[in-house]
Amino acid sequence: MIRPVEAWKDARSITAIYNEYVLHSTATFETVPLQEAEMLRRINNIASAFPYLVYEQDGSVTGFCYAHLWRERAAYRHTLETTVYVSPQCRRQGIGSRLLECLIRECRKLDCHALIACITSENAASIALHERFGFRRVSHFKEVGYKSGRWLDVSDLELMLTGRTE
Repeated sequence: MIRPVEAWKDARSITAIYNEYVLHSTATFETVPLQEAEMLRRINNIASAFPYLVYEQDGSVTGFCYAHLWRERAAYRHTLETTVYVSPQCRRQGIGSRLLECLIRECRKLDCHALIACITSENAASIALHERFGFRRVSHFKEVGYKSGRWLDVSDLELMLTGRTE
């Protein structure tokens, strides 16, 4: 089931999922695992203004997603950046697709005009997921991140929504 995040209840599970990616992948460019208190602070900050959803299976959080401002300047207020993570043990079960579909629907309700996904270029699964929902690659940055002893490229994918702006 997909539901809104409950920060105090979900922070431990979200932290554990995210830290797997911090430690064992290039899906995030963070290099130091987060403490639960820091994740709780981040969840509360984002969820106070934007959609933050979790996927719960048999009482356990197995994935999460959220949207947040893409850039801080006021002119960008109708453009949000998306984030989706699924527990490594639960990948390839459709959880990411269900989360992203719900997140897009929630962003449409916010009168969001565009969604941006900033993805490590070697993360083919995440790129394919976003492309299935209509995101299109709009930029490619060479060697802008350094993690795990190597330089990494980043691609931005964009989805234009049908919402109106002011």
